[in-house]
Amino acid sequence: MNTGFLPITKQEMLERGWDQVDFVYVCGDAYVDHPSFGASIITRVLEANGYKIGFIAQPDWKDPKSIDVFGKPRLGFLVSSGNMDSLVNHYTVAKKHRSTDAFTPGGVMGKRPDRAVIVYCNLIRQTYKKDAIIIGGLEASLRRMGHYDYWSDSVRRSILLESGADIISYGMGEHSIVEIADALNSGLDVKDVTFIKGTVYKTRDEDSIYDAIRLPDFETIENDKREYARSFALQYKNTDPFQAKTMYECYGGKTFVVQNPPALPLSELEMDDVYKLPYMRAYHPSYEAAGGVPALQEIKFSLTSNRGCYGECNFCALTMHEGRIVQARSHESIITEAKEMIEDPDFKGYIHDVGGPTAEFRAPACSKQMTKGACVGKRCLYPKPCINLNVDHSDYLSLLRKLRKLQGVKKVFVRSGFRYDFLVADKNKDFLKELCQYHVSGQLRVAPEHISDNVLSKMGKPGVEIYNEFVKEFEKVNEELHLNQFIVPYLMSSHPGSRLEDAIMLAQYLKKHHISPEQVQDFYPTPGTVSTTMYYTGLDPFTLEPVFVEHNPHKKAMQRALIQYWKPENYDIVKEALKEAGREELIGFGEECLIPPRKMTYTYKLSKGKDKNKNNNEHNKDKYKGKDKSKNSSKDRAKPAKINKKINNKKSNGHKKTR
Repeated sequence: MNTGFLPITKQEMLERGWDQVDFVYVCGDAYVDHPSFGASIITRVLEANGYKIGFIAQPDWKDPKSIDVFGKPRLGFLVSSGNMDSLVNHYTVAKKHRSTDAFTPGGVMGKRPDRAVIVYCNLIRQTYKKDAIIIGGLEASLRRMGHYDYWSDSVRRSILLESGADIISYGMGEHSIVEIADALNSGLDVKDVTFIKGTVYKTRDEDSIYDAIRLPDFETIENDKREYARSFALQYKNTDPFQAKTMYECYGGKTFVVQNPPALPLSELEMDDVYKLPYMRAYHPSYEAAGGVPALQEIKFSLTSNRGCYGECNFCALTMHEGRIVQARSHESIITEAKEMIEDPDFKGYIHDVGGPTAEFRAPACSKQMTKGACVGKRCLYPKPCINLNVDHSDYLSLLRKLRKLQGVKKVFVRSGFRYDFLVADKNKDFLKELCQYHVSGQLRVAPEHISDNVLSKMGKPGVEIYNEFVKEFEKVNEELHLNQFIVPYLMSSHPGSRLEDAIMLAQYLKKHHISPEQVQDFYPTPGTVSTTMYYTGLDPFTLEPVFVEHNPHKKAMQRALIQYWKPENYDIVKEALKEAGREELIGFGEECLIPPRKMTYTYKLSKGKDKNKNNNEHNKDKYKGKDKSKNSSKDRAKPAKINKKINNKKSNGHKKTR
């Protein structure tokens, strides 16, 4: 097997003794050969199976020659937008341009087009009319059937049709991409590759589609929101590889987009094999002059231990992409990677993370999932943990213990999201104790998202009482350990179901518990989630019951501002929101009030943690800064005040998650 980076130029291809590559991989990200990048995994898996790959990263989509680096590939082109949907990469939820791109050398924005998969495929077709094109990655995977597109506020066709590609490899792709390559290598025409799990293809012959569910036609879901919701529910219920049926969607009465059932999950041995491939674990050296690729720094010294998630938050696309069945690597595989990491000259002794979509999930939810699949129409954790759920942190705890004993390791952090409801359900508290003692970097980020049961039920999240119970356990353990550590809650505004009164309820909760979050995430309607379907249709796709959705930008701004009611710049809009909701009693100087009756300016100086401005009102200081340095109030606040103080002194990194 070859070592070193894959060729990115024709000269590098020739130096390997190749006169032609089997596949050209076209990617919207810079070339980073690390297993946290999907393009790297797919190309290395193909290489391990004997295929020659040429890599074109971020081609100039305005120049057809940029796609012609290697000439005509023997088997076809592989196309991905990269690790992110290109539109999420480019735009905020307010549809404003982002200023940087972590997946581009130097963080420069604008090196990939909007809707990168479509643009790259069209670019290829200008020169290579008949060659096979296989698309994959998050952008293609979550747009595989007709879908609501937030950025154009419309229902768009399957990306298979919009791009002109031949096949979608959806989901994680290791199984399906090798099967596609083998089929093409055997001499099959790409139009005849219709039988592989984890793929989507197109046909004009409806009679050839066997034992399948016909979804509502595209023209129907384009014009009928109820039918759109019904179609999404059918797709969602067919994401399990053991139970899913083939599904198809008709376009114009004559073209059919067919989705085969998902590929089977990887076994532990297969996961280990994927992660022991000869990755360079670095960005391509040609990017050095530009300052490298920022995204690598976030994960270079992190370890992936699992994939898949049975948490099923409604705003998360994991169910539609990775699936609900958790797959994990062996301890030996992870420790081997950690030892290699320790040898890196840049390693300073800190493993930044050990996890995945949910850090502590190291096995399927129950014993039946790996043979019979995940339950259809029933969730593992919501509204409460299933009686068959295997609530056990022992394997993950054992892994962390082994890692922190490695010579050269000073600290092992856990920064992946974890499910506090899963932790609360574990009667053995050893994991929480060791998590606090060894694996928290002063702040622990968790995602209650909201506190209103009305909103939490639409999110598929447990009630606030579970979060409160977790906070109490966390504080108790830290007190026993004599540690001064804090919880940073992730919160989301304007999720479907959230009315103004729900946002006010959240603000009151934050006031009561002296929490002043510096970062707030507005709900972002991305393809492939239950919540996006609610946002577009105003319906729960599983019950078809109405769901309130706030679309008015100003009222969404009200909900966001209420979460940060204590900021002086939010005073006017918070006051407007309270008046509109008829909650003027929350305007005043009382203990329950969110803001004073009039806008006030407030400045104070801090020296050694003490308030030196004697003329300022302590109560107003608490309102605007979320802190209270007075001796009397500190006794009343106890630990929650510590949580709040830490959040204000050290900003979080924002609400970054696929979920």
